Amino acid sequence: MVSPTPDYAQILRSLLQDTSIPSLKALSRAAGVPEWQVRLLCRGKAAQMKAEATYKLSQTLKISIAELLTTFSDPSAPPLPAELIEGMAAAGSLSEGEGTPAPLSSPPAAADPTQEYQRLQAQMEQQRTTLQQEFQQTSLQILESWMLQFPTAAYAAQENPQIPATQLLPLIRPVEQLLQSWGVEAIATVGTELAYDPQLHELIDAEREVHPGDRVKVRYVGYRQGDKLLHRAKVSPIG
Repeated sequence: MVSPTPDYAQILRSLLQDTSIPSLKALSRAAGVPEWQVRLLCRGKAAQMKAEATYKLSQTLKISIAELLTTFSDPSAPPLPAELIEGMAAAGSLSEGEGTPAPLSSPPAAADPTQEYQRLQAQMEQQRTTLQQEFQQTSLQILESWMLQFPTAAYAAQENPQIPATQLLPLIRPVEQLLQSWGVEAIATVGTELAYDPQLHELIDAEREVHPGDRVKVRYVGYRQGDKLLHRAKVSPIG
């Protein structure tokens, strides 16, 4: 079972309360970083932040860079290397003019902060590219049978419209498996009759008055991923 995605925004709000900072804008001003960098934390994308911003925000929130990156990053993604975290701390503190931080394994005091920053940015970009390639490779392995068979089956269906559609259904299984591997679940199935829930269902016939609990029929499947709603199921009133 896929673990639900952490509520990064709520985690950040808790940290703000501990430091008596009232809002994200106030955090941006206090840390001296652009607000869009702060919002990366709310989206769990701390690994995409600039090294200097990561250092400043960790100092303002009174947590270590390692804790900041761990708390506000996708838990399913491989952890950042320790040397990269230490390098980010070094680059951030050097850009602040604080000298060589201890006890981290920092670059020599004579190192150019700009070059160190660029090196770290390139290293982080390389890691993102590697993770993306691994993700794509895993997805392609799941979809392999569909990629090889579906185009031929679709061509055959065009050439012979009498081929039953049920013969094509097994070819959709790899797509379903891919969605399952991402933790994506369908909301009901087409044709199901159930009680109307405006949180999960969208009415097709907006002119009909339907109340929560009224019987409706599912016309188009909806989807959710953990606690996150992706698409509401489209339903129509019964009767």
